[in-house]
Amino acid sequence: MTEPTRFLLSGASLYGERTADILVADGRIAEVGTGLDASGASVVDADGLVALPGLVDVHTHLREPGREDAETVETGTRAAALGGYTAVHAMANSNPVADTAGVVEQVQTLGRRAGWAEVRPVGAVTVGLAGEQLAELGAMADSAAAVRMFSDDGICVHDPVLMRRALEYVKAFDGVVAQHAQEPRLTAGAQMNEGIVSAVLGLPGWPAVAEESIIARDVLLAAHVGSRLHVCHVSTAGSVEIIRWAKARGIDVTAEVTPHHLWLTDELARTYNPVYKVNPPLRTDDDVQALRAALADGTIDVVGTDHAPHPSEHKECEWAQAAMGMTGLETALSVVQHTMVESGLMTWRDVARTMSEVPARIGRVADQGRPIAAGEPAHLTLVDPAARWTVDPAVQATKGRNSPFAGRELPGRVVATFYAGHPTVLDGALNTPHPAAESAGAR
Repeated sequence: MTEPTRFLLSGASLYGERTADILVADGRIAEVGTGLDASGASVVDADGLVALPGLVDVHTHLREPGREDAETVETGTRAAALGGYTAVHAMANSNPVADTAGVVEQVQTLGRRAGWAEVRPVGAVTVGLAGEQLAELGAMADSAAAVRMFSDDGICVHDPVLMRRALEYVKAFDGVVAQHAQEPRLTAGAQMNEGIVSAVLGLPGWPAVAEESIIARDVLLAAHVGSRLHVCHVSTAGSVEIIRWAKARGIDVTAEVTPHHLWLTDELARTYNPVYKVNPPLRTDDDVQALRAALADGTIDVVGTDHAPHPSEHKECEWAQAAMGMTGLETALSVVQHTMVESGLMTWRDVARTMSEVPARIGRVADQGRPIAAGEPAHLTLVDPAARWTVDPAVQATKGRNSPFAGRELPGRVVATFYAGHPTVLDGALNTPHPAAESAGAR
């Protein structure tokens, strides 16, 4: 059966601002306007739906190769498509670690074969994430995967000399180092945020200064070298102030916040439910409010899911033994709608900026995060802002069941996702992968 290549998205609300039709043909946006001719096109009724550029995640854990029990590129990108994403950056902490050209090319190939979203591999900063010597940064940059983002996420590049060298190295090819800001000596054995709740529960605390001290060091290093720095999953009010200070001085730093840090607090640790155990930990309500304000005013540039699926046995155990991490691809847009749009802090145009346009720019993904305009690649998301749905991890596409929003009612539902002009999601359900996946040998 021949796949349709022309679609008319009828009566969509572009960025939540004005109503228009969007004609998609041969993978691109052919025309945007009113009363467009639907001849030869499959019509998608977009009345009441907000049209956004396809979402781009700068921080996704796909686990493959090596941890297919937790997630695969196939299942992770299915989840991404359902969440409105057309591109994800796959973190390097697979097994083997993505620290060579061969492994990043393997991850990219798996993404192309799956066909649900573009997969951009993130290369490790250090060999084996061990923090002892630089990985093959140049080889990964020159590979077919054309890596531009490097991170040891999950582990901080704590050696300042090594961090400086990494910043110097990636500058040559316009790369960026994405730092997991955590001073390991201040967080040894930490189980949750250090504060009143940790004291009451008797759990070892993860102090805010462990994050803030690394960010302060690294923005100064970035300024010294003249290179790009990206700060992963900012979680404290103090971190926000350091990043704001750095940006005011023209330092080339960007930062992300996760959906869970925009909403949840360390009070949830009182339940001893390991689904709320994450790194960096859930902080206080004061931190949450500071993060929301920083995302709204641009101090924090983007929302990164830090989608971190785990096998159930790694979460359904006592708190101290549980793995850190939460899933997020299928709930991120809804959480941002709840915390930022419905609160009046951001518009849908701001959502496009923080969840598509700027993430694509940080990762140097040229054809993603583009405007909804004639001639642009047809990476699009249609979301129903009036919908309400209850999170049930058992029916999500990701293998991970560790959603901190399980059982919660969330606003907004992705109705359609178009990846390179092909509907990977229609009527709120998975449709088919991009036909190009077949030629890549997937099916």
